[in-house]
Amino acid sequence: MNGDDIRNTFDELDDLLDAERAALLAGNLEEVSRLFDRKSRLVEAVSAFDEIEEHKASALRNKLERNQDLLGSAAEGVRSVARRLAAIRRVRESLETYDARGQRSTVDLKQSGSLEKRA
Repeated sequence: MNGDDIRNTFDELDDLLDAERAALLAGNLEEVSRLFDRKSRLVEAVSAFDEIEEHKASALRNKLERNQDLLGSAAEGVRSVARRLAAIRRVRESLETYDARGQRSTVDLKQSGSLEKRA
């Protein structure tokens, strides 16, 4: 690979990392997913270069690490939403009560059919 090819690959990866960051900050996980394969190929190409300018490599490494942190935060956000939705589903499907001794009891609303309402 000649010097122009190396520069073009670095520039393409740099631009892609900026686009990935924008997509992560916007919460556009579909776009992040779409960029993944291209990013993987570019990272692999860059890592195969024998000669890498240290300042360019350092800048790309910093962007990769920044985006990785954002990806981790996005994944935790998705897990948090999933946990919250599961909790909401449990509330709709069952009712937890406590007896006079403080023992928890669960009433399965799906099995019992209905819950008597009193005013």
